[in-house]
Amino acid sequence: MTDAVALTGCLTKMAVEPGSPARYTLRAGDERLDLNARLGQPLRLTWTGAIACTHCGRATKKSFGQGHCYPCFKKLARCDSCIMKPEQCHYFQGTCREPEWGETHCFRPHVVYLANASGLKVGITRETQVPTRWLDQGAVQALPILEVDSRQQSGFVEVLFKDEVSDRTNWRTMLKGEAVELDLPGERDRLLERLAPGLLALRERFGHDAIRELDGAPWAFEYPVLEHPTKVVSHNFDKRPEVAGTLLGIKGQYLILDSGVINLRKFTGYEVTVEA
Repeated sequence: MTDAVALTGCLTKMAVEPGSPARYTLRAGDERLDLNARLGQPLRLTWTGAIACTHCGRATKKSFGQGHCYPCFKKLARCDSCIMKPEQCHYFQGTCREPEWGETHCFRPHVVYLANASGLKVGITRETQVPTRWLDQGAVQALPILEVDSRQQSGFVEVLFKDEVSDRTNWRTMLKGEAVELDLPGERDRLLERLAPGLLALRERFGHDAIRELDGAPWAFEYPVLEHPTKVVSHNFDKRPEVAGTLLGIKGQYLILDSGVINLRKFTGYEVTVEA
């Protein structure tokens, strides 16, 4: 048994590093808790009722866009709808909420990838977020297939792929550990061949070198899970401020307890007391 601890702070998404298995750290304000070391032990999280905006720090009665107060949600570029739908980027129309932020975060190389968390899916991420993005999704396999020059371009490519493959993860299937191993290089080759005309049109629009094929090896991930749930029951601080049970695993941004699961990223900015 590890020593008992108690800490209080506002949640941010768990830090995660690849490994066998991946290593997770719970972050509550300035406090940190090694979750891997707590597997098989009791864990209790209690929401104090307070929420703080992760950008400006002001108190808010409701969290918007995973941890923002409403004014920040309405003014920050990172909360704009084009973050979820990059193909709708409006920077060149002169209406970006924060042009300098967009130049720093959106006009950087992005990766289009295939992943397997609950089945085959396509996704996009900044090059600097590899492999964290896949770990946050609970993927057991991932394969970068294309590199592009900007987030908007990655959005156009993703739209092409969504005609053939989902861009969503079934989080219940992911938590149950039911994903079947896939031949990601084979899926890549099949999709690139099928979507070649659409990719050619995008290259003609943005330049041949703007969309580059990648031929790296697939990634594989393991997670610290003692037992996958057979029936997924989800905890919600807004409905019940206390979540407690034995920690059976961590996968994606979920804690798996014998009493149910909770997506900590969903409650970014919530002030909680953690007892372990």
